[in-house]
Amino acid sequence: MKFYYLLLVLLLSVSWSTQAQYTLSGTVQTPKSTPLSGAHIHSNALHSISAPDGYYEVHNIPKGEQRVVISYIGYKTLDTVINFRDNVVLDVTLKPHAEQLQEVVLTENNVVSQNTVQEDRLKTETIEKYSSASLGDALKELPGVYALKTGTNIVKPVINGLHSSRVPVISNNVRLEDQQWGIEHAPNLDINSAGRISVIKGANALQYGGDAVGGLILVKPMEVLKDSLFGKSILSLNSNGRGGNLATSLHKGNEKGWAWNAGGSFKYMGDREAPDYVISNTGNREANFSGETRYIGDDYNISGFYSFYSAEIGIAKATHIGNTADLVNAINNQQPSVIEPFTHTIDNPKQQIQHHLAKLDYNKKLGNDASLNLQYAFQLNRRKEFDLRRGDYKDVPALDLTLITHSAQANWKKYLGDVTLKSGVSFSLQENDASPDTGVSPLIPKYTKTDAGAYGIASYRFSDKLTGEAGVRYDFTNISASKYYKKTRWTSLGYDGVYDNFITGEKGSQWLTNPEFTYHNISASLGIRYGITNNTELVGNAGLAMRNPNPSELFSDGLHHSNGTIELGDLGLDKETAIKVSATLLHKGKNFSLEATPFLNSIANFIYLQPTATEVTIRGSFPVYNYKQANALLTGFDFSTKWQPVNGLQHNLTFSYVHGTNTDTDEPLIDMPPLNINNAVRYTWANWHNLFLELRSEAVFTQNRYPNYNFYTDVPQGNELVSTLVNVSIPPKGYHLLNFSSGMHFDFGKTGTDINLSVYNIFNTSYRDYLNRQRLYADNAGRNIQLQIKFTY
Repeated sequence: MKFYYLLLVLLLSVSWSTQAQYTLSGTVQTPKSTPLSGAHIHSNALHSISAPDGYYEVHNIPKGEQRVVISYIGYKTLDTVINFRDNVVLDVTLKPHAEQLQEVVLTENNVVSQNTVQEDRLKTETIEKYSSASLGDALKELPGVYALKTGTNIVKPVINGLHSSRVPVISNNVRLEDQQWGIEHAPNLDINSAGRISVIKGANALQYGGDAVGGLILVKPMEVLKDSLFGKSILSLNSNGRGGNLATSLHKGNEKGWAWNAGGSFKYMGDREAPDYVISNTGNREANFSGETRYIGDDYNISGFYSFYSAEIGIAKATHIGNTADLVNAINNQQPSVIEPFTHTIDNPKQQIQHHLAKLDYNKKLGNDASLNLQYAFQLNRRKEFDLRRGDYKDVPALDLTLITHSAQANWKKYLGDVTLKSGVSFSLQENDASPDTGVSPLIPKYTKTDAGAYGIASYRFSDKLTGEAGVRYDFTNISASKYYKKTRWTSLGYDGVYDNFITGEKGSQWLTNPEFTYHNISASLGIRYGITNNTELVGNAGLAMRNPNPSELFSDGLHHSNGTIELGDLGLDKETAIKVSATLLHKGKNFSLEATPFLNSIANFIYLQPTATEVTIRGSFPVYNYKQANALLTGFDFSTKWQPVNGLQHNLTFSYVHGTNTDTDEPLIDMPPLNINNAVRYTWANWHNLFLELRSEAVFTQNRYPNYNFYTDVPQGNELVSTLVNVSIPPKGYHLLNFSSGMHFDFGKTGTDINLSVYNIFNTSYRDYLNRQRLYADNAGRNIQLQIKFTY
């Protein structure tokens, strides 16, 4: 701890001369060398517009790595990073749009973007701040995005109350297939490989799929279009877990010819600690790599991309209970049943995950007003979950799944004046293999899934102030599984006489079945964007989405080891059909910005997981959760502001609320996020090494709207069984956390150095989060002091 204090003193006491300022200049033109007048050039808070001859200048740019964005309506936006050590001349040729999803550009002449899909994007600084954390942790900083946790290390993003397969993650234009259907399965993605992360709340980006009932998460690598070579390394050290993360990347950009990116990261953390005790066996490890090579020709480019994600995640021992009495005591007494001394060792129970993603991508310009994209991707996901087992099976995983996915797609885009047309087709083949060597029946069986889809989207600019967009998509899915059911389970689930046609054989006390399902889905979107004033816009969206039951919801049959729960699927589940309507008011002024989004999402056949009982197995006693279905209505409001009352001082506010109701029973939906209000006050002294000091308040209110799914179970007391209430429903109390961050930038020759110090949960508050699946067994982690050092070169 003395080490952290010493660095804090060093950080706040070192004084250097005023930082140098530089100028960026150049010209903006088309591929035919026609100057573009009125192109917008942004760097941090600085802004310039190109002259009639295409020339521009941006002055007073700080030394070091700075993001530069150059945009013009109807042309592909240049979004790059330049390391300023001297004045820079950047001549830019902007090509007609080739992006799958346009940038949202607000221009001072009130010409609104033709794109009606509203994105909320994480700042590069935020991505880097969470270098040693996860994608789900970072996305919490956006309004309307929450985190569904399983303990301390498994974090799934939640958008407007929805998660898992309702929120696809698109990594480098590839839909991430990493068994995302499991609630206890976090996205297998290294946040350090991302150059840009954004969220779309709704199903309006049909080119990525028609089942985004909750929204989409878009993760793109850094793309550098200027001929340059640079890199960065980030070292993060954390007090809670007594470990850290090292991430490094190198980038070679080019406007024509060869360009490439390469990066990797390594994470090593031990047990997390609550304010009053160690949360035993919650360490984790990660080793990740990603690389891309691209060749850029006159009217085409071709690229190859590969990423590897490897993680070992400890699961708190307190979640795996020996008998029913211990289970009831752990849940009702709010005290972990296992508390051991701190260690970096990861024992069983634990997860081991590896994910490979390889992609080939080809983009061809078809004249000056059309483009074609062809893509093939291969994914291999290997998941092993280890239980507390003895004897010969001690080191054998209780769950061993291998998921292989082949996918291909073609996308076409055409510009016809004020009309933009987009269309495409996609196909994927997925195979899941459940190893028979585990000694237990797999939670998820072997299955094969085939998907095919086609979409069309048209956008039209009615005037400089009004644009509209409409789209439709069709998807076909076939899923065929091979699964053993215990005859007693088959009967208890009510399958006798209903699904006898699935039975293909018999093995002792089990039925061998071949369930097969085919789905035909139609999705649609409609959006408008209207410029009210030069700085204010209104974006309205309506979307129809259809989502098929995923393999976990259909076939789950046994113990889900990562959370110590028995999960039971339902072969009778129907597909979800959602209609979501939202309106976003956007205001971006010089000193004040605002974003306000009310929404309504009506979902027919909403699938949820309901606790129903306890069950004793040879491995212990566990709660039983059944997948159920009902009609649901989710309404809510996301609100955020940025206010700069004086130069250097900024206040940020985010407010999010979701109201979820089971309309069949007129009771609240389970696992809906409570009211969340975040405030942050930040002071920046740009002339003193970009010093910043930030105090953030995070207020999470008690969730008073919840269904009562408490149940009774028989607990042995003395020589008799006593019926005892198991409290799995009542949410924990709300909580309030204060977090502090500070940082400075220094230059040492050609290397830039940023030193940041953060303290999370300053007062070491004890709390439990309603959206933490392990809240029944242990508190959340307590105070964490993080030191982060970034080198740019």
